[in-house]
Amino acid sequence: MTHLSLRPWLFSGVLLPVLLSCTVVLAQETRSYRLDEMTDMALKHNPALQEAATLIDQGRGAQATAAAYPNPSITGTFGPGRTREGLRDSNFFERGVAVSQPVEWPGMRQARQRAAEAALAGSQAAVDASRLNLLAEVKIAFYQLLLAQRNEELIMEALASVQEFQRGVKARVDAGQARPFEALKANVEVQKVSNDLNHARHVLVVGRSRLNALTGGLLGKNFNVQGNFVSPPLELNPDGLVASASTQHPTVRRVRKEIERAEHSVVQERQSLIPFVTISGIFQQEAAETAYLARLSVPIPLWYRRQGEITGALSAKQRAEAEHAKLQNELVAAITESVEEAHAAQDRIGVFEKGLLKQAEETLRIARISFQQGAASLLEFIDAQRVHRQMLLEYTQAQASFSVEMARLERWTGELR
Repeated sequence: MTHLSLRPWLFSGVLLPVLLSCTVVLAQETRSYRLDEMTDMALKHNPALQEAATLIDQGRGAQATAAAYPNPSITGTFGPGRTREGLRDSNFFERGVAVSQPVEWPGMRQARQRAAEAALAGSQAAVDASRLNLLAEVKIAFYQLLLAQRNEELIMEALASVQEFQRGVKARVDAGQARPFEALKANVEVQKVSNDLNHARHVLVVGRSRLNALTGGLLGKNFNVQGNFVSPPLELNPDGLVASASTQHPTVRRVRKEIERAEHSVVQERQSLIPFVTISGIFQQEAAETAYLARLSVPIPLWYRRQGEITGALSAKQRAEAEHAKLQNELVAAITESVEEAHAAQDRIGVFEKGLLKQAEETLRIARISFQQGAASLLEFIDAQRVHRQMLLEYTQAQASFSVEMARLERWTGELR
């Protein structure tokens, strides 16, 4: 009676927590995310994008600094004084105030402000480029993880099929209808497919880790992705894509703004040869005198004429122009490569869909029936299954390759699709 009364307590105290923990683990493993959910999380929580966004605040601060006027200065003098008149001392209290205001040369001030405006626009373009790169990285990681998931599914199906035939072969060997060597071959094939499954699951772990990092660590370790690969379009025109990239890519806009900023900096340094003028108003009171004076102070650029600053500004301009030319060449090469890779993947997809997949399925079906009827050996069935699984995997790889290249084209052209 004691044992019977303890059973409900054992179930509720031991088995129920275990079942609940297993349910939680399964719920975590089956949580799936769509591509749009991934991109939304990345845009909100990716630390690299948040770091890039601070460039805009820095640019606005530099713009406010460039628009500021020089501060005036106030100088006060006071203290006791003494004069001698007719061998008699005369004491009095001296006081004076001087107010000075530096006045910038308008050409230098205007060039500095325009340089700051170009720098702010360049910072905004840099943030746009970071956002574009992040979205492309998320899409690439999403499609690669989707490929890994489907590869795991194919291998699991193959493993279940091989294990089923392994049991059938073992039964035939035990019944004396097949040689023991057949069972050995079936065991080897099971081990081979099991190793492939282990490798596929390692790839899944790496893919999940990469997506988790891109989304700011919100996904954890146990999640899946759901969705489809990109459907191939009819045509990709590399010349049109290059023309689009040369006008709207945010990195191109950033470099052009850097050239513009450098040009204004050159003008600013050259205008700095004209010195500031300092205007002062002075009030001074002594024993028997009260004076109201005005003073004009102009430094003379005799020894130093800002040769170093002008050379540095010209060098920065040349460096930005060289970066622009280099970027244009890199975009042309990257777009051409991605278009060719996309066309190759598109061709492979067409070959599979036009009949190669159906042929592999039919070959596997015939091999399965022949093996069950004893007309084909286990090795022939295993080869047919390998070919079928390889065809499905290569077809999925072609779809994933095309989707990845489309994401890279978005990065190179600066146009989100």
